Amino acid sequence: MRLNITHTTSYHYEHPVHYGLQQLRLTPKSRAGQQVLNWEIAVEGGNKELEFEDHNNNRVTLLSVEAGGHDVVVTCRGEVETADNAGIVGRTDGFAPVWLFHRSTPLTRPGPLVRKMVKTLSEQSFDGDIERLHGLSALVLDAVAYETGHTHAASSAEDVLAAGHGVCQDHAHVFISAARLLGIPARYVGGYLLMDDRTEQDAGHAWAEAYVDGIGWVGFDVSNAICPDARYVRVATGLDYAEAAPVAGLRLGAGAETMIVSLRVEQ
Repeated sequence: MRLNITHTTSYHYEHPVHYGLQQLRLTPKSRAGQQVLNWEIAVEGGNKELEFEDHNNNRVTLLSVEAGGHDVVVTCRGEVETADNAGIVGRTDGFAPVWLFHRSTPLTRPGPLVRKMVKTLSEQSFDGDIERLHGLSALVLDAVAYETGHTHAASSAEDVLAAGHGVCQDHAHVFISAARLLGIPARYVGGYLLMDDRTEQDAGHAWAEAYVDGIGWVGFDVSNAICPDARYVRVATGLDYAEAAPVAGLRLGAGAETMIVSLRVEQ
């Protein structure tokens, strides 16, 4: 399947920015199940300073904000050829070893609610890790109904389970936290999804990957109760959202900041 993606992020600052620096993880790479045919990032109100690959093998673009400016617009567009590999990505990539993805983070640290979920899962019988991980995905979706407005970017897996509602990012964090508690390496994935009912979207998508011996990394989209197929484009991975965030940075200057995201994914 060939997907056409246009992703625009617009920032407006109430007062002029004295200094600003942003890391953009907005460039997909050719990997198992996807071939990037073309991709470009255009910037208004800022300058692309350099590009590098981080320890997760993500392509990172460093962007400086023009001093004295009020607006920055980042537009990504390109075409990606995808295939349905039943969620299988395969062997690890990047400099980060598999064992690193046992590590807990503030967003994925297990507490009583995650431990209770894992205990419930351990009381069930499964034929191997793949079936166990599908069981975990179903448990997470049952515990956390998909609904916006209950969580935010800093909500931890425990916060999400306590709320009982969340979005794809939250589902991924709970899944990752529980998988690591089971002794299975897991990581966060940010990217794009071709929706069945619309092309215009207001945000990207997120899911999780777990490392299964003999297979490698396998994706699990808890929110849609499936393994990623040809409708998915992987962009960035990390221990959690913070490591795979599409935009992260800092600025010097007073006043409020407004961000508007426009995303179009179509076949």
